Amino acid sequence: MPAKPESIDAYLAGVPADRRVALQQLRRTILAIVPRAQECISYSMPAFRHEGHVVAGFLATTQGCSYFPFSGTTLATLADDVRAYSQTKSALHFEPSKPLPKALVKKLITARLAEEVARAPAKKAAARAKKAAAPAKKAAGRTGKASTAGRATKRTRKLEAAGKRAAASAGRRAARPR
Repeated sequence: MPAKPESIDAYLAGVPADRRVALQQLRRTILAIVPRAQECISYSMPAFRHEGHVVAGFLATTQGCSYFPFSGTTLATLADDVRAYSQTKSALHFEPSKPLPKALVKKLITARLAEEVARAPAKKAAARAKKAAAPAKKAAGRTGKASTAGRATKRTRKLEAAGKRAAASAGRRAARPR
């Protein structure tokens, strides 16, 4: 397995020429749509991070190229627009000779950014709820460990069972004729 590339340029340097041209064009398109995006490597693929969230990525494959919105719902949201392309739940596949149109890339990125904006209030609410629950959990003494009383009871039952077995064994030995 090849080593994880250090940069998008390093990744593209190892890609066959036809796919490299298509992916360089896709890279320029993404940066034109989201100029403040930071280039990064995520899941060993070239990607673009915007305000802390990866919003797009791409790969060269043996068959062609793939675009990744880094969301399981973006492609489903734009199902009518991406119907002409081969796809999985997380990737849109295209041929290097037929790159993704700039208008489609813009729709994909706009939809992905909208998902992140919609998720932000829910994430904040969940973080607040978790923070509020922490003191109550601590006060109740619930740390996820078994209580000492529970352990003592279990130990007592084991000792009682062992005592009964020993007594039964001793009784059988005494009843044996010598």
